[in-house]
Amino acid sequence: MSSNSSLTESLHEKTVVFGLKLWVVIGVAVGASLLGILLILLICLTIQSCIKRSRSRKPLNDRHMIQIPPPCKDIKEVDQFANDFVVHDGLLLTIQNEPEPVEPIDRGAVQLAQEEKLKQREENNLSGSFRITDGCEGIQVVSIDEQSSTHANVDSAPLAGLPEFSYLGWGHWFTLRDLELATNRFAKDNVIGEGGYGVVYRGRLSNGTPVAVKKILNNLGQAEREFRVEVEAIGHVRHKNLVRLLGYCVEGTQRMLVYEYVNNGNLESWLHGELSQYSSLTWLARMKILLGTAKALAYLHEAIEPKVVHRDIKSSNILIDDEFNAKISDFGLAKMLGAGKSHIATRVMGTFGYVAPEYANSGLLNEKSDVYSFGVVLLEAITGRDPIDYERPPNETF
Repeated sequence: MSSNSSLTESLHEKTVVFGLKLWVVIGVAVGASLLGILLILLICLTIQSCIKRSRSRKPLNDRHMIQIPPPCKDIKEVDQFANDFVVHDGLLLTIQNEPEPVEPIDRGAVQLAQEEKLKQREENNLSGSFRITDGCEGIQVVSIDEQSSTHANVDSAPLAGLPEFSYLGWGHWFTLRDLELATNRFAKDNVIGEGGYGVVYRGRLSNGTPVAVKKILNNLGQAEREFRVEVEAIGHVRHKNLVRLLGYCVEGTQRMLVYEYVNNGNLESWLHGELSQYSSLTWLARMKILLGTAKALAYLHEAIEPKVVHRDIKSSNILIDDEFNAKISDFGLAKMLGAGKSHIATRVMGTFGYVAPEYANSGLLNEKSDVYSFGVVLLEAITGRDPIDYERPPNETF
């Protein structure tokens, strides 16, 4: 007790500093030290931000120094976006900032017009869809559509009029300013989808081409991994039933991908979502969508090397254009399967209800997993039912 009382008396003794007590002087000194440390940290952060800004403003001729790193093996699951659409006078229109009121339409007339349009296109293309070639191993029937999709020289109309910046041999290297102008500085009105991976914006390039800009969030390296895998998976791939990757943006910590804009919704929205309230897909349209999806998967699995396993085939990842052609999108979970490999061991990723059970149980992935998922989509398109529907009785949920 005597030691405690002596300590208390010492702390309450007056000092030479303005006659303040010792405990007051100690408190002031500690507080001043903390403020000094905070001030030093603030100065360091300010200097670091200035350095980053100066680096991001370097001239265009120095940007070729930026290297795109090799693909990463560990990819987190991402979400797929769905666009919003309205039907006006029998046509599908994207919702703008000030959407016009939707007028009632004749559901039967829309289905009839849709079916007649598809029949006419099938008749026009039937005679030119296949060509017979006589090779060393016999006569083969080759689809002209699939054959033309493998050619290196593809239609570059979406990038016409834009300066060439790409150093990867494909696509276009967009600057951050290019994409800010295209999306009106990433305005909220242009958001067409968002999820754990980031945000997707609707935009228009300087040459008037509509695009979808995928701005990947930098969550613990997720942006880098997402960017790598999509560039590696579909950067060089061209097929009419795959969403085309037009280019990319690598600037500072920003990682963005620029795709062609598909403005007719996706299969999920036509079967279960907003578009199903206005019109249902005819059987001819459903068959065309399913055949297009099957052709795209056959191309990814058999026509290119290494094989590309999508890992997330589902109705919401099958976009539909104005002519009801299917376009597979979202390659954020894709994996490469090299020559001579029957499978690869990886984390189980995908969407519940579409994942193959043998892959879910073993973690061994190959192209058969995509085939199983396509089978689920096939049944979904035929029956119009969700793969997982908890509103049904327990024995009919799956």
